[in-house]
Amino acid sequence: MPILKLHKVNSSYGQIHVLWDVDLVVEEKSITGLIGPNGTGKSTLLKTILGTIYPSSGEIHFNGERIDRLPPKEIVKRGVVYVPEGRRVFPEMTVEENLNLGAMNPKARDEREENLREVYQIFPVLKERRHQLAGTLSGGELQFLAIGRGVMGSPQLLMIDEPSLGLSPIAINNVFETIRKINQLGKTILIVEQNVPRLLKIASYTYLMENGKIARSGPSEILEKDEYITRSYLGIL
Repeated sequence: MPILKLHKVNSSYGQIHVLWDVDLVVEEKSITGLIGPNGTGKSTLLKTILGTIYPSSGEIHFNGERIDRLPPKEIVKRGVVYVPEGRRVFPEMTVEENLNLGAMNPKARDEREENLREVYQIFPVLKERRHQLAGTLSGGELQFLAIGRGVMGSPQLLMIDEPSLGLSPIAINNVFETIRKINQLGKTILIVEQNVPRLLKIASYTYLMENGKIARSGPSEILEKDEYITRSYLGIL
């Protein structure tokens, strides 16, 4: 059953038209991937869903409710949580203080202790370092903290932007395995990622965005064999 539907969504930065008639569906409790070149509108799409960018036209429905004219705080209240690229944590605050910042909407505040236990179950290293300053963590641990803070928001839809950016191969493995584990706990995930081979292994359905438009979409196992994608994004001739 779809939890999120976009129909002919257009978005702009000022006079620059970025998204062009985007149609996208995210099934409940799935991992849905979004791939494509840098600068093609993937992050803009996530911000449009979140409401920090208003679409100029089109419709966005979440859990059957139209949300494309709601302010971001109302969209977050409904369970849409965004984990931005770049692991934007507060380095002078402890791990646990950073996590608690994720529990800002009313539902998340009510479920803070339960969510914190879940985060520490998913990320035992964060429990070990809960009193440590975030600025002392490794890159992979910082990404765990950013995703964990997202889980603290009681998400019905967790949108994760470029989680493997700048990480070592070992850290990338750990991050993707953790995303899979979060999904297995019943969370719906929409993920933007440049590491196309790894994303196609965990996502059930993937969209390819080019020049602000959806160029291809389908089950990930089918896209892995798509000649254009294997040539352009998987490095296979």
